[in-house]
Amino acid sequence: MSDSFNLYTFLSLFLCLLIGVFFAWLLYGKTKDLDKRLRYGLAAARAVVVTAIGFLLCFPLIRSVSYNPEKPIIVIGQDNSLSVGNITPVGFNKPLYEQQMQRLAKELSEQYEVRIYNFSDSVKTGFDFSNTGKLSNAAQLITKLNDEYLNRNVGAVILASDGIFNRGGSPLYELNKLKAPVYTIALGDTVPKRDLLIANINHNSLVYRDNDFTIEVQAQAFEAKGAESQLSVSTNGKKVYEERLSVTSDAFVKNIPVKLKAIGLGLQKYTVQLSPLQHEISEKNNIQHIFIDVIDAKQKVLIAAAGPHPDITALKQAISLQKNFEVKVALAEELNAFRPEDYGLVILYQLPSMVYDASAFINKLGAVNVAVWHILGAQSNINIFNQLQKQVRFSGSNNTLQETFSDVNAGFTAFDLDKAMAKQITGFDPLQVPFGNVVVNGNSAVVLNQRIGKIHTDYPQLFFMVDNGKKTGFLIGEGLWKWKLSEAGEAQQEPMVFNSLISKIVQYLSVKDDKRKFKVYAAKNTFDENENVLLNGVLYNDSYVSVNAPDVSITLKNDAGKAFKFLFSRTDAAYQLDAGTLPAGNYTYSATTVLGNKNYAAQGVFYVNAMVAEYQQTVANHQLLNTMSAQTGGKMYMPQDLLKLVDVIKSNDQIKTLSYEDRKYQELINFKWLFLLIMALLTMEWFFRKRNGEI
Repeated sequence: MSDSFNLYTFLSLFLCLLIGVFFAWLLYGKTKDLDKRLRYGLAAARAVVVTAIGFLLCFPLIRSVSYNPEKPIIVIGQDNSLSVGNITPVGFNKPLYEQQMQRLAKELSEQYEVRIYNFSDSVKTGFDFSNTGKLSNAAQLITKLNDEYLNRNVGAVILASDGIFNRGGSPLYELNKLKAPVYTIALGDTVPKRDLLIANINHNSLVYRDNDFTIEVQAQAFEAKGAESQLSVSTNGKKVYEERLSVTSDAFVKNIPVKLKAIGLGLQKYTVQLSPLQHEISEKNNIQHIFIDVIDAKQKVLIAAAGPHPDITALKQAISLQKNFEVKVALAEELNAFRPEDYGLVILYQLPSMVYDASAFINKLGAVNVAVWHILGAQSNINIFNQLQKQVRFSGSNNTLQETFSDVNAGFTAFDLDKAMAKQITGFDPLQVPFGNVVVNGNSAVVLNQRIGKIHTDYPQLFFMVDNGKKTGFLIGEGLWKWKLSEAGEAQQEPMVFNSLISKIVQYLSVKDDKRKFKVYAAKNTFDENENVLLNGVLYNDSYVSVNAPDVSITLKNDAGKAFKFLFSRTDAAYQLDAGTLPAGNYTYSATTVLGNKNYAAQGVFYVNAMVAEYQQTVANHQLLNTMSAQTGGKMYMPQDLLKLVDVIKSNDQIKTLSYEDRKYQELINFKWLFLLIMALLTMEWFFRKRNGEI
């Protein structure tokens, strides 16, 4: 209906009507030639036209108001997780409960708008009493309700659950946003049952091969005082740890440190298990699997020199501080017994030297793809050095030495040197450098530049180069021992900056770049059985530019040998596969593609972990459900009383239909019939005046 016609509107309309009558009188008041009835008719038409035009000018907008009733929304949320279906109290009739829940929804729908959801690890619409959800996330349901029904007429929320929420946190903090009472139906059993379980395992995800590491197993037991169990850890079908566990109380908790040794390489699966007790409610929570990536990061480093020097000792001590580096020192003829290919990095300390050129060893080193760090000093044979490699040419002589300090290159990014570290390096004692110029042939990454006194130069002191995938480092100067000594003397502690710098240099040079042209890898090493398995792939052409024109196929195989075949989807310049959810177990994959006339293949492994969260807690948390109801003005009901909710909700005066006022403003110019009326009246008036000779 319209509420635009108030007293002001009627007065304005009356004024427009008077003006219309006045215009009609001026035009037809003294006209005697027209028939009396025709004259009155034309005068009335003119009065209506003028009145309508005046009203259009005075009131371009007209407001209309409508009222839309909205029934209260009753939301029913049913917990569809495993714990609700597996742990039930004595006398619970599941078929009857399902029938009554459907009846509750039907009776409420006669008067209200009923929305039904089921929730576990995801939220879905409608009832689902299969209880197959691997997790219970009530917070996700409440968040969804807040998003969908914000500022809506939510009358009440009925939540049927056991109160065991193992994902998403407590829903208590989001309930008040709904501004509606929450009525809870308390499922599950609050009586503790005899049960033994692994509650949690703390462990590192990455360890080095042959190193010892510790995992911490938290064992819990209920109603099992006096019982005994056996804790065991196994990997690759072999038991690697065993310990007897005695339960000393009915509410038993114990943290058990387990020391293991990292064996094998790659992702290793460890099975932690507690032998079951008699008559315990569930044995599925007695076992858990953890996955630890075992890497062989122990790199061998060889320091080759013509003779002893304090720098060699300083280098060896700094490198040995890292457990993943093994350092050997070889002097003069000892080098002939070493194979360069057995090492990840060879440090040529002042080799070739004036007293021993080590040409046989250096020639062998040049034939293999092993990173090299050249350190030049007073004993270096500059001429032979220039002949044995083409990357750096040193023009000068080691007969004359000069002292050069170090300046950190701010543009270096291969590894991090923070401001404090850079300041410390700048203050180190100078190195002894053979007098001459350094010419670098090719691209280099400069870490330190030479500073002579207070003069900053562009001459490099420490820099790296890469030639056909082989990393090479150069340090122009000797006297590293003075760096270590000066730092230790100033701080009266371990020379952290010196040790860190040497460690970063060695790690950068010794790490091998992955130059494979076809790579396929899982988004992570382990997936839960309720999450989608994602794999990524990348393919490079001969110019090492990523391409994705060819198809990439992949075959996944589980422990039983069952194969799952997929085809990768293309992204902007790579590949991706969403394999969906997979059953728990170990999986290997083999991906293949063809680029040009070359076949490429990539293999790998990942694990899908069985989820046991729903078996970790077997005692229903009715206290939480009661708090949720009390906090929002609702009430908790037992399953046998759930039909009482129909009368409770209907008798709640706060749950009522709301009427929303909808105001609309429309321009009179949009009313086409008004223009048609004006045009019709003007046309009619013109026709009769023309016919009677008034025009």
